[in-house]
Amino acid sequence: MSDYLNELNEVQRLAVTTTDGPVLVVAGPGSGKTRVLTYRIAHLIEQGAAPWEILALTFTNKAAREMKERIAGVIGDRARQVWAGTFHSIFARILRAEAEKIGYPSNFTIYDTEDTKSVISAIIKEMNLDKESYNVNTLRSRISSAKSNLITPKLYQDNEELREEDRVNRRPLTYAVYEKYTARCKRSGAMDFDDLLYRLYELLQRNPDGVVDKYRKRFRYLLVDEFQDTNHLQYAIVRKLVNYDHSPRNVCVVGDDAQSIYAFRGATIQNMLDFEADFKPFGIKVFKLEQNYRSTEHIVQSANEVIQFNSRQIQKKIWSDRGEGHRVKIIKTRTDTEEGNRVVDTVLEQKNRYHLRNSDIAILYRTNAQSRIFEEYLRRFNVPYRVFGGMSFYQRKEVKDLIAYLRLAVNPGDEEALRRAINYPKRGIGDATMDKISELAGQSNRRMWDCIAEVETGPRVRTAIGDFVTMMQGFHSRIDKDNAYDLALDIARRSGLVDLLKSDTTMEGIGRLDNVNGLLDGIKTFVEQPPPDPEQETPDTGLAAYLQNIALLTDQDETGDEKDHVTLMSVHSAKGLEFKSVFVVGLEEKLFPSFMSMDSPDGLDEERRLFYVAITRAERYLTLSYSENRYKFGTMRSNEPSRFLSEIPRRHVESTAALQPRREDTDPAPQPSGVSGVFPLKKRAAPPIINIDPKDFKASPADAIQAGMKVLHLKFGEGKVLAVDGGKENRMATIVFDGGDSTERRLMLKFAKLQIL
Repeated sequence: MSDYLNELNEVQRLAVTTTDGPVLVVAGPGSGKTRVLTYRIAHLIEQGAAPWEILALTFTNKAAREMKERIAGVIGDRARQVWAGTFHSIFARILRAEAEKIGYPSNFTIYDTEDTKSVISAIIKEMNLDKESYNVNTLRSRISSAKSNLITPKLYQDNEELREEDRVNRRPLTYAVYEKYTARCKRSGAMDFDDLLYRLYELLQRNPDGVVDKYRKRFRYLLVDEFQDTNHLQYAIVRKLVNYDHSPRNVCVVGDDAQSIYAFRGATIQNMLDFEADFKPFGIKVFKLEQNYRSTEHIVQSANEVIQFNSRQIQKKIWSDRGEGHRVKIIKTRTDTEEGNRVVDTVLEQKNRYHLRNSDIAILYRTNAQSRIFEEYLRRFNVPYRVFGGMSFYQRKEVKDLIAYLRLAVNPGDEEALRRAINYPKRGIGDATMDKISELAGQSNRRMWDCIAEVETGPRVRTAIGDFVTMMQGFHSRIDKDNAYDLALDIARRSGLVDLLKSDTTMEGIGRLDNVNGLLDGIKTFVEQPPPDPEQETPDTGLAAYLQNIALLTDQDETGDEKDHVTLMSVHSAKGLEFKSVFVVGLEEKLFPSFMSMDSPDGLDEERRLFYVAITRAERYLTLSYSENRYKFGTMRSNEPSRFLSEIPRRHVESTAALQPRREDTDPAPQPSGVSGVFPLKKRAAPPIINIDPKDFKASPADAIQAGMKVLHLKFGEGKVLAVDGGKENRMATIVFDGGDSTERRLMLKFAKLQIL
């Protein structure tokens, strides 16, 4: 037996050496998935397969590169001839050779995100559509989703459910934008990233005897890494390439259904759950890699217990022989600010007690906006850190945009702030106008602000400049009167920044709005808990004092070049990584799990998988934290601890004092699913069919909604308002809808669109 096989445990060895027919490898966290995949390819070549007959599909170029390097370590230079790469790179390579068969030139252009947005923007302008309703990012996301589900422009136009959703969201011509966008790309000989999958499927569908047979013969062996992250279209292509309708070729997919966390990108856990059933007639072999080589027993068993509450899963029991290790530590705090302090205190304690390096430690959060508090305390204690998978909170564009307005309100002479703020959101004051102002300032040796009203422009630009100057002068006049939060909130709204961000309803757009709200919440904290000033009896809570404080906090000098740093990242970014010590923070209902997921069982299942990914990153030490109160939209909100905390058995927790029993009258503790094996989806009761003609529906004013009223919602039907709470701008209604299961929902009234009955 070859040496590389001796490095594998029994199940891994079977997964590597079973080379014929369909194979499903269910790989738990830390179970040696990458080793199995790479050794399987090496074994195929050692057994006589030609390297160019092997196609290995990954999700990142880094994964493909590492795969080839590992294979080369076993079999040498032959590894270079394996077709290993991302779905997009491999499919682009095939399309270059075959594009003419579907009406594209072989040298077609590949559009990136900015190219796509530019084309869509031009179409919106040509069709004279309202930019707020027809938001570019929303349309791009809509078109991408359609392609991933094999919905052509014609099918989209004929799909009444999609059309109704567009009508409700005031973009009824989305299908026409999609149609024009597709035609324009075709005319330009261009494909976007979604087209590299969409058009390949079209190629295989249209040319079954020529192209399909050609690539089925070329790729005798097909392997897919991270199969749980595939979308509907990617799985459809895999089935085409392995001749699913007849006797399939040799296909091996590797993944973990419990780590499927990219539904917002179109990934579907259904592919993982369906694979065994789909290939069962062809003698599929299933191997479960259940030994975890990464984490200690308390961490592994906590993860096992939590994921059991999901109804859709491939049952497995992960185990570890690395000893019991430390129990899970849970930190309960009164406020989010205290949470930041306590977490960083614990980081310092672990470094001293267990001799950990900074790079051994990671702080994971559900949303990027949460990094701010931890960044501030890490800086306060001089702990080097790096925000991974993104930039420092204060370096994010939307945060810098608002800070530019704040700086300009304090100091009209700040020319960099002026350049950033004056035409964002767009006011028609372009670069040419700014160049004229800059030139006049240089000639007269004055500030740009002092020259802004004198520059020669057309009447529309002059009016826009006048309105901007008047607005900023109004802000400046309040510097010594208003506290930092009241003024900053007004600037954020009146500048148009908040409305602009609200118009983008994609996940990225919502994240950017969260970041701006996170900045405002930080200013609120500064006003209510200002840092002490030994020279002043009453602390300064004005905007100028805040900006000085933030400028010191965001000075990157001491951390920029440090290699030994604490890692801050979202849980999504942490997938595939591991650390000796992991902190999962912000474990509160409506934050983790996210409020956006709480309307559906599938959404909650995905949030639980995300939590599972978070806790299985830890090797030795796992710390979970939550805050009883947290700033949200400038208001201190009370929070319930995340349901996920109550799903960890107390025997694995260091101290149960931080755990609070959840109120059984509102949300009884979930019960483990108890299923075993790969199983079909449980059939849930069909949602009630709600037939409401949008023409007859008239939304009532949000401020008219009161507790006790009966209301109508286009999607959820009739309901009764149980309670209304929150400030004027953020009023929330608790409503029970007559949906068979008497579903109770929390809706923000200014967005809810309710009709009083």
